[in-house]
Amino acid sequence: MQVRSPSTARKIFLIATEESGDRLGAALMQVLRQRLGDAVQFSGVGGRAMTAQGIAPLFPIEELSIMGFAAVVKQLPKILRLIRRTADAVLADAPDMLVIIDSPDFTHRVARRVRARNPNIPIVDYVSPQLWAWRPGRARTMLGYVDHVLGLLPFEPEEYRKLGGPPCSYVGHPLIEQLATLRPNDDEQKRRDAQPPVLLVLPGSRRSEIRHHLALFGTALGQLSKQTPFELVLPTMPHLEAMVREGVASWPVAPRLAIGETEKRAAFRIARAALAKSGTVTLELALSGIPMVTAYRVGAIEAFILRRAIRVSSVILANLVIGRDVIPEYLQEDCTPEKLAAALGDVLADSPDRLRQLVGFATMDGKMSTGDQPPSVRAADIVLAEMGRRST
Repeated sequence: MQVRSPSTARKIFLIATEESGDRLGAALMQVLRQRLGDAVQFSGVGGRAMTAQGIAPLFPIEELSIMGFAAVVKQLPKILRLIRRTADAVLADAPDMLVIIDSPDFTHRVARRVRARNPNIPIVDYVSPQLWAWRPGRARTMLGYVDHVLGLLPFEPEEYRKLGGPPCSYVGHPLIEQLATLRPNDDEQKRRDAQPPVLLVLPGSRRSEIRHHLALFGTALGQLSKQTPFELVLPTMPHLEAMVREGVASWPVAPRLAIGETEKRAAFRIARAALAKSGTVTLELALSGIPMVTAYRVGAIEAFILRRAIRVSSVILANLVIGRDVIPEYLQEDCTPEKLAAALGDVLADSPDRLRQLVGFATMDGKMSTGDQPPSVRAADIVLAEMGRRST
């Protein structure tokens, strides 16, 4: 590929407002820079990882760490102001490509504004919104402002075809590149099988999620400790450590905190089971071979809306990839300490429930394979192809 001079460099504007999207954006930027060298310039919104790759973010992504309908309503003026500011920055930059990454409630509103005012800017959506779970009409709506969707889950391209949405390509989930750091070596497997078992507790990665789940999980684990011994480990990130330490101080079972990604992965490699908030971490646990119990609580208004909108039997990503509901999930009023403690006792023991999960997990590598191409490379190929298509 011919490398442009810096004066004619390709300009790519990326928007990621959560840590998971920030990591995806950084990996994509790295591959694009390998392909284009000095002939690419990046701008946009991102976190620590994208900043390290060269973006000067418009605002700290922590400003959008908001969960729950009531919280969103309260912060709506600020959110709308940031949407307008971001869209204006894209239009002023006039990039050769806009890549929106996850966070559809924010990024899609930016994309619609950009498309309405400058339809010549191609837009790629990296990470499909969960339209296969709820609001399927979004697929056709996205035709108006998204040129290509990069799907992380293998069933998503067919969903877009059935729903009449924009082209969607499965590029692969970044977790499939990280299996070596998730799965135990021989010594770690021995610890995974030893007594007392290591039990992970994962209440969430947002402050609002932690507030919803921490007390509930602590009560459930206290009840479980009366039935069976275990070693408790709670992985979290440095910026949440103080909040988590304060929240677990009153727990009847004191967890060891695993701070940061490296310590978290080390804990995954020796864990026998987990109690986890529903979300991407459940896919991470499944690929690690860790049977789990999942739970999720939201505010009453959000729960009312979601009950009427969800169109799948499970919200657990691993269940959807496997094609069967092997992982139990306890949502809203079902999410009680008594039910969580009983289910955790089952997955810690050599029970049929535990075996059913392990058998399902064994099918996932084949279903999520991308061959010998990493997801970030497949994603970069499509971004470059879309830029090339628009420039011809």
